[in-house]
Amino acid sequence: MKFGLKSIKEVENLQGKKVILRLDLNVPEENGQIKDDFRILKLLPVLDFLRENGAISLVISHLDAVGESLEPVAQYLNQKFPTTFFKDIFSEEVQQKMKSAENGEVILFENIRQYPEEEKNNEDFSKKIAALGDLYVNDAFPASHRKHASIIGVPKFLPHYAGIQFEKEIEHLSLHDNPERPFLFILGGAKFETKLPLIQKFLSKADKCFVAGALANDFFKAKGWEVGRSVISDIPFDRSILKNEKLILPTDVVVENGQGVEAKDASLIAVGDKIVDAGPKSLQQLRGLIKEAKLIIWNGPLGFYENGFNQPTLDLAKMIGGSVATSVIGGGDTIAAIETLGIQDKFTFVSTGGGAMLDFLLDETLPGIEALK
Repeated sequence: MKFGLKSIKEVENLQGKKVILRLDLNVPEENGQIKDDFRILKLLPVLDFLRENGAISLVISHLDAVGESLEPVAQYLNQKFPTTFFKDIFSEEVQQKMKSAENGEVILFENIRQYPEEEKNNEDFSKKIAALGDLYVNDAFPASHRKHASIIGVPKFLPHYAGIQFEKEIEHLSLHDNPERPFLFILGGAKFETKLPLIQKFLSKADKCFVAGALANDFFKAKGWEVGRSVISDIPFDRSILKNEKLILPTDVVVENGQGVEAKDASLIAVGDKIVDAGPKSLQQLRGLIKEAKLIIWNGPLGFYENGFNQPTLDLAKMIGGSVATSVIGGGDTIAAIETLGIQDKFTFVSTGGGAMLDFLLDETLPGIEALK
């Protein structure tokens, strides 16, 4: 495996071994019900593998908010296989369970961020967690850009391995190292200041780099074009990037103004306009680029997806899903689009990572990867 990481599939005998399994079960919940099980489904293979090989899975995960509970996830998992849920990883009840746990059992602990030591990467905290297990497995790629105890602290004290989904993430997100060509990189969404380095990097790696969403607005302004009330970051950058022939920007956009919503040439925006999406001519641009491409990496929507400006993003998803190119996609709104369409299986690989995907593409590694080396 890349980076010389060891895979959990390489361990010869897992019978009775207590495996501290770091997963990312940070999924949306509503009224105690799981709203989107995409990430959970991607992690079932590692749980099934450990169960079938007689390991005792001690599952650690987080939820973004400290007060949120993983109990709905435990109930969801319990419908697939018996899952025991504990609210306190260090309780006496857990200690007793460790003595009686049977091969193949799955134990899920409460939101690890209930402990302040987690985000501080406290070493004593990491040791206490490590003391529960015989080995450590990271299959939480979406959380592996965080320098938290359960990501980079615990593996210091146990034999450590990459999980099944973790391996797939590294393999597919590394396809840009020696890409099939033409290679098309599509980046949407916002946060120009954090994504500019990624754009600069892939202008040297890809054959075409299509930049859309709010990211494009900064480039429009740098060209001297009016952007009206559109979202921009206003950070300074080297404008020579605009001369790079690989950089492709939307030719037209959808704007919202006092008259309603309309498509306009990107160079003809009025003071009262707010750019909210890519226009029909831009989709035709993309159609041509996608038809030629052999490798496509896509992250981020073309417009304000959560505000209802989603049709161009949905159309883009259908175009990529219907292409013959190797396709690697990721990001929250990107995944929402393909789930809306029900075309998850039309892509070569769908990453579970949002920020972690972008960090890996930029840095070629993550703290969670370094911890497994």
